Amino acid sequence: MHTACGRDESMKPRPPNMRGYFGIGAESISKAVNLGNLVRSAHAFGASFVFTIGADERALEMRSDTSRAETHLPLYHWPDVDAMRLPKGCSLVGVEILGEAVDLPSFPHPIRAAYVLGPERGELTPPLLARCQHLVRIPTAFSLNVATAGAIIMYDRARMLGRFPPRPVTEGAEAPGLTPHVRGDPKRRRP
Repeated sequence: MHTACGRDESMKPRPPNMRGYFGIGAESISKAVNLGNLVRSAHAFGASFVFTIGADERALEMRSDTSRAETHLPLYHWPDVDAMRLPKGCSLVGVEILGEAVDLPSFPHPIRAAYVLGPERGELTPPLLARCQHLVRIPTAFSLNVATAGAIIMYDRARMLGRFPPRPVTEGAEAPGLTPHVRGDPKRRRP
């Protein structure tokens, strides 16, 4: 069945089915289109918050955020690394092309995480790198656009922590259905 805008009703967006929470942001972002795209993607992937550290004032216009994400999730603008405040227990994950960073396909995403991307022209600053509990890199031949890199990180998190059926191994094979969740007997703790 089609709606007035021509979409198939069966294609309604599903809310993210992930454990935990996450936020995503960028340091020293300077382009309004990049920040707008990052915020819009964060909204689509179910982020709990978005943030900037030392953003250029012009970037805060977020011209490409067509979902008006700032009306649906908190958006924090911190002037510098020292002003940044994350929830208790939230791991800061730096996304940067560094030799010591873990390749994204091998990275076990923390249940509570804030991902921070570097600026369009540059890299994460040493004070911010020092605050990161984890470093991850997207295995590409060269750096990507900030908003694109953010979307890849959020997709990988959704794929790893979401409840999805396993991917078929062979081309053309049908994916098995999602097995229903089974509740076990109550667990009793010993004093």
